[in-house]
Amino acid sequence: MKEYNITVVPTQNPAILKFETNQLLTQGNNYEFKNIDEAKKSPLAQQLFYLPFIKTVYISGNFIALERFDIVDWEDVKDEVAQQLVEYLNAGEPVVLEEASGKKVPVTVYAEVTPNPSTMKFVASRKIVPEAFEFKNIDEAAESELAKQLFHFPFVKQVFLDENYVSISKYEMAQWDEITMELREFIRDFIADGKEAVSADARGVKTVSDPKEQEISENLDDISLQIIDILEEYVKPAVASDGGNILFKSYEQESKTVNVILQGACSGCPSSTYTLKNGIETMLKNMMGEKVNEVVALNG
Repeated sequence: MKEYNITVVPTQNPAILKFETNQLLTQGNNYEFKNIDEAKKSPLAQQLFYLPFIKTVYISGNFIALERFDIVDWEDVKDEVAQQLVEYLNAGEPVVLEEASGKKVPVTVYAEVTPNPSTMKFVASRKIVPEAFEFKNIDEAAESELAKQLFHFPFVKQVFLDENYVSISKYEMAQWDEITMELREFIRDFIADGKEAVSADARGVKTVSDPKEQEISENLDDISLQIIDILEEYVKPAVASDGGNILFKSYEQESKTVNVILQGACSGCPSSTYTLKNGIETMLKNMMGEKVNEVVALNG
């Protein structure tokens, strides 16, 4: 089973600290508990209230937010709390005792065109996966029931999942005006039935949002890390809005070439070359000067 990891994230309220997880904790519901009596259906929240400085516990899809009393500063206790959460979650203890009532989960899904005419983005009103996943065929989709079922449609070529949307690439045999409604309703019904889009131990794609992990595994140099920061802050949000993703692959010091991987709607998109040269490459050259000469993209 995939292990839980915790990332501590400050909020605008200095009394509240978020502990984000790499896996979903609830079925899309949000919970707020102000004392141990209110937390009867959350064993995790009950345990947290045994900490004398915990005032309020918030539990959402992929994070736990805690409000403290003024008797402590988060800087003094945050690491201890994070460790306690990691140990609790990895022990397989329940977070919230959610009722499996068979009721439909309220959700809406709408279709959104992308710059790639072969790819359509289906956006849900709730989070469906904690990180990005890409599946090029049904064999790769063994740990994603949603992707596996989508591949049963003969016109589905590739599936990309991220946060609250599904990007579907089709074969030329079908036209979007003939299949969009069918796909939208299928995705909506799948989510409404409370099914998990991916299994708990599924591993997402390696993204530029985790430069520390890349630094450890690939011994990235300072220039590579600067490139990753720029891609993360300026490029990734734009390509995500179009139903795609961009990954840093490598930096060649001699040729000053940046290699990236395009996924989802960006993969195989006719306009991706223009975006790459006139957008990403120009931005990196302007921000990094002579350190970057060219950006080359590989389709995911």
